[in-house]
Amino acid sequence: MSGAVEARLTALGLTLPQVAAPLAAYQPAVRTGVYVYTAGQLPLVEGTLPLTGKVGAEVTAEEAKELARTCALNALAAVKSVAGDLDRVARVVKVTGFVASAADFTGQPGVLNGASELLGEVFGDKGVHARSAVGVAVLPLDAPVEIEVLVELVAD
Repeated sequence: MSGAVEARLTALGLTLPQVAAPLAAYQPAVRTGVYVYTAGQLPLVEGTLPLTGKVGAEVTAEEAKELARTCALNALAAVKSVAGDLDRVARVVKVTGFVASAADFTGQPGVLNGASELLGEVFGDKGVHARSAVGVAVLPLDAPVEIEVLVELVAD
């Protein structure tokens, strides 16, 4: 553990996972200047998806909200892998979330609240961010949800 952010994670009963290995030709996170962009993070737990399928069909909105929370935790692990320490995060700038949705499912914003709420719990005011919640037909590995995160770091 290192620092106040990871102490908050511990207080929430959470542990940063290992960074998920890329599924194709990309990096889990890239730093450019004071920004870290994560690749899309799936809700993998120890390398496995706990649920698969479309939200509003095989997966409930509440289950998907929990999966979005897991995606955010995985994104934080990816950020730390290139930033070195989550205490260097000056603010979460943007979250983009994708929800594999049944044809009549329109609750994408509620699903993405799982990620947004976790970031708020972890970073406080620095975790308040802009966000897009997008319904899609299918995601890699038949995951119900995937998120990308953009954070700004404290300048060196």
